[in-house]
Amino acid sequence: MLSEEEIVIQLTPHQEARKSGIGKVIWRELTAGVGVWGSMSPLVAIILAAVPLLFLGQHFNREHQKAVDWTFIQVPLAFTVILWIGLWGWSIVDAWQGANAKVVKKRNKHLGIGL
Repeated sequence: MLSEEEIVIQLTPHQEARKSGIGKVIWRELTAGVGVWGSMSPLVAIILAAVPLLFLGQHFNREHQKAVDWTFIQVPLAFTVILWIGLWGWSIVDAWQGANAKVVKKRNKHLGIGL
């Protein structure tokens, strides 16, 4: 048979919210928990990738092999301007995606999420 037990729950009074705690929460949300540089790196990658012919956004993301490969790909595409513009546009998108992926990975590592 089941016996009845008394459960006592003690509640502590609410602690007064400190402004520094609120400021830390707001700062963490604005910077995605990875700091100012971590949250700004996708923007820097886009700006660098916008420089034509050099694929600096990929170098910024430390994807050097991809930048070298795309440099070699652009040589034959230079004969067809339309395809070259497409590659240049895609390099900007890819630099942004790579930088965002690094921010997410760092954020998840900080929070202990994922593998």
